[in-house]
Amino acid sequence: MTAGPRTRLIESAIELVREQGVPGAGLSALLERSNASRNSLYQHFPAGKAELVAEATRVAGERMSAVFDRVTATGSPEDWLAGLVGWWKKALRTSDFAAGCPVVSAALAEAEPGVQAAAGVVFGEWNTRLADALTGYGVPAERARPLASLMLSAMEGAIVQSRATKSVRPLDDVRATLGPLLR
Repeated sequence: MTAGPRTRLIESAIELVREQGVPGAGLSALLERSNASRNSLYQHFPAGKAELVAEATRVAGERMSAVFDRVTATGSPEDWLAGLVGWWKKALRTSDFAAGCPVVSAALAEAEPGVQAAAGVVFGEWNTRLADALTGYGVPAERARPLASLMLSAMEGAIVQSRATKSVRPLDDVRATLGPLLR
């Protein structure tokens, strides 16, 4: 079954934002990559590109939340970090370091407040998910929230550095440095 234009538009927006950021994901490129018409875009996203990218950010966030849920379902927090680092190393290598986290790109979209707000919601949900998992593991709640935030911040920063340096070393450094803290 072939995906409809709404799904193709969202998938294309996720890919382009991962590769080129929100400003680089121009309307023409979105329409070309999705093989959708301008009419389809405005039919499904009446507010245009900003609405599409905000929805793509939400969808990308839900997908990564599912990864968090799988990773935190078993093992220790140190194992979770290893799983997330491994997931991102594979994603970066598969794209030859061309595609990063679309939520980070959305967070940097100063000219698109709705897109930036969508990224803020996603980051909040990720923090809550990780903090809840840490609390469930036995980490005191007052420590779990900042620890979850540190994990996310370190990983997202390492993803950005990895893209710039074309190396997974920053992710390895996060694992080596935060791993003992999570024991």
